[in-house]
Amino acid sequence: MLIGGSETSSTAMDWAMSELVRHPEVMKKVQQEVREAFGEGVEHKEEAILSSKLRYLQMVVKETLRLHPPLPLLLPRVNDEACEVMGYEIPTGTTVLVNAWAIGRDPEHWQDPESFLPERFEDNSVDFKGGNFDLIPFGGGRRMCPGINFGLATVETTLANLLYYFDWEYKGKEELDMTEGFGVGTRRKSPLCLAASLRLPLPPA
Repeated sequence: MLIGGSETSSTAMDWAMSELVRHPEVMKKVQQEVREAFGEGVEHKEEAILSSKLRYLQMVVKETLRLHPPLPLLLPRVNDEACEVMGYEIPTGTTVLVNAWAIGRDPEHWQDPESFLPERFEDNSVDFKGGNFDLIPFGGGRRMCPGINFGLATVETTLANLLYYFDWEYKGKEELDMTEGFGVGTRRKSPLCLAASLRLPLPPA
């Protein structure tokens, strides 16, 4: 679980930073929230970050996981009895895969689904804790990912530190390639290379 959680968390952070450098207005807003929350020259600890109400940062993470779920296909299920779904007959014993990637981009549930818009969650009760099936990057029900809290804590804490201590810039001559690699997870096809400018001295190790 630790290895799986680390891999999916790093994938989520990769995509979050990719979307932020492509949307400088979002980057500016989330950096302002983080920096105002923690002030200047304060030694930051994970407890302080996690206990703060970084609402916009949480919205950025939600939107990242909607567009780029680290695992596009969730664990397979086997139905106990025959049923019909949207006109398709599903025989008993059929293995069914849940496409979290497609659900997060479904235009019937999301307005302008291909755009990165963290504000869509501002007055939206949709959450990814498994109770709402419009957004299920961690699955749902009794078999949802047991590492959800670890994964979210890792992503939010790391992003908060990256945005607090550094200014980020993409200096490529061409538009940032957002192509997804083929595999079990949805990692970037090409590595993300950004220029970081240190804003404040890092705290002692």
